[in-house]
Amino acid sequence: MTEAVIFFIDYSFSTLLALIALAFTAGFIDSIVGGGGFIQLPALLVNFPNTDLPTLMGTNKIAGFSGTSVATYQYAKRIKFNYNLLFFISFFTLIFSYLGAKTVSYIYSESLKPIILVILIVMAIYTFIKKDLGLIRKAELSPTKQMLFGAVMGSFVGFYDGFFGPGAGNFLVLGFVLLFGFEFLAASAYSKFINCVSNIGALYVFILQGNYLLEIALLMAACNIAGSLLGARLAFKKGNGFVRILFLVIVSFLILRYAYDIFWKSA
Repeated sequence: MTEAVIFFIDYSFSTLLALIALAFTAGFIDSIVGGGGFIQLPALLVNFPNTDLPTLMGTNKIAGFSGTSVATYQYAKRIKFNYNLLFFISFFTLIFSYLGAKTVSYIYSESLKPIILVILIVMAIYTFIKKDLGLIRKAELSPTKQMLFGAVMGSFVGFYDGFFGPGAGNFLVLGFVLLFGFEFLAASAYSKFINCVSNIGALYVFILQGNYLLEIALLMAACNIAGSLLGARLAFKKGNGFVRILFLVIVSFLILRYAYDIFWKSA
């Protein structure tokens, strides 16, 4: 107990409590529909305003990867994966995640926010209008189309996740629903697997560069895992309808968050 106190002696109790609560919430939401990074990364930015962005992103990735890995295992016990498709998408995701993480130091990430805001709005409107979207499994695509769509989605989401990160899980979920015709529950399962691979590519860069706060990353990882376990179990208990509703809620929140950053915070 004494060693644990010494480990976190440089941080205030309020800071640790906030990070514990927000990392748990991020893990819970991320395990169901993605988007946990929009809770976890801002939590780090607010509590460590003087710390370099790559260091906070590396810390966030370690915590997020831990929770996502556990959620992936939970889904894998209940969902039958097409591993050939997963590994193919993972190949592109890993490469472009690495490239995205290498680009963090050279491109101002804020410049992407207007583009992402538009994409999120389109995602929300389309999902809301299509009432049956993701509730039933559509006809399976041909292997050629699966590989083509998988390469495009893996490259886009991989680069985005390595470069910026928050919301990558949401893009993956909707990508599997729209492009592959999956139900929301299966899309969430597949997205967790790909998200793990994407995090590995980015983590390799951040850890190699020493861009992480080890004690904070471990604390948040434990809380993220706890949230992920609860979230994955609830997703299977409630089913596709629940996942769809939560997806719309989270995407709507992301839209408001981006709109605030673009139009008010920067004003």
